[in-house]
Amino acid sequence: MTLGYISRRLFHLVLIMFGVSVLVFLMLRMIPGDPAQLLLGEFANPEELESLRAQLGLNQSLLTQYWIYLRNIIQGDLGNSLRSNAPVAGEIWVRLIATLELSLAAMFIATVVGVAAGVLSAVKQRSFLDYASMFLALVGVSMPIFWLGLMLIYLFSVKYPILPMMGRITLGLEVPEMTGLMVVDSLLAGNGQAFLSAVKHLLLPSFTLATIPMAIVARITRSSMLEVMSKDYVRTARAKGMAESVVVLRHALRNAFLPVVTVLGLNLGLLLGGAVLTETIFSWPGLGRYVVDSLAGRDYAAVQGCILVFAALMAAINLAVDLMYVFLDPRLRVDE
Repeated sequence: MTLGYISRRLFHLVLIMFGVSVLVFLMLRMIPGDPAQLLLGEFANPEELESLRAQLGLNQSLLTQYWIYLRNIIQGDLGNSLRSNAPVAGEIWVRLIATLELSLAAMFIATVVGVAAGVLSAVKQRSFLDYASMFLALVGVSMPIFWLGLMLIYLFSVKYPILPMMGRITLGLEVPEMTGLMVVDSLLAGNGQAFLSAVKHLLLPSFTLATIPMAIVARITRSSMLEVMSKDYVRTARAKGMAESVVVLRHALRNAFLPVVTVLGLNLGLLLGGAVLTETIFSWPGLGRYVVDSLAGRDYAAVQGCILVFAALMAAINLAVDLMYVFLDPRLRVDE
């Protein structure tokens, strides 16, 4: 894999972002409703509506509006929110960090539990452990997130008040902002009380969000491990008298991890963009709730900025997955 390959992928990323910007721009303006009417109310007079449309640039042609929008994006300006009149980039950044913390915690849980369950199921094939793990994986894929979230809130926050049901940290606890990640910032600040509070607030929503990717990772890991463990080099490693743990972890799991890496990368992107239900149920101040509120208010700049950020993250994650292949499979380290 050469720098030329990376350059081509980055060029493709630019094309993807351009296509996404065009589609989102046109689709948002096809949604029924007038942003000026929503801002001023149904009793606003025509003069006020026309004045606000002119101020927002909504009275210009679609081509002119898109050109202004594209020019601002190139300059790093995502525009101002129609509802708060604040820069969209700043609002997205604050909420993106919250969503990123939730998604990374969910992906950590999904990876650790899913890979462990998949490896154990493959090693103990056709045992009770194998059947139980795959049954739970099937339940995890099939279970609606909103129902699981509500049940967890009832069980651990209402009936047995062990964990908080909403927010990122207990009110009144202040943590100096360094990374924006509440758990990391409280740890860096040496504030044990804030760290414990942040972890407790993170447990329920992250576990809820992790259920589906956890189940998918477990099933993919099991299938990939079963395929690899029948290979000659695994049998050779066993014939040399290597410990079973060394055979499974060093020889089998590393070679079986390529499809798992693909699933992890795709799931991370989906978690970042699909945490709307989880963030709504647990009142998590993330990007998903921001998109929903912006759509309801016809906030064009906010929605367009959020979707562009999601698209860029997905493309970046896919590129990172491709580069990870090179680390895991030395056969791919060739010049093109």
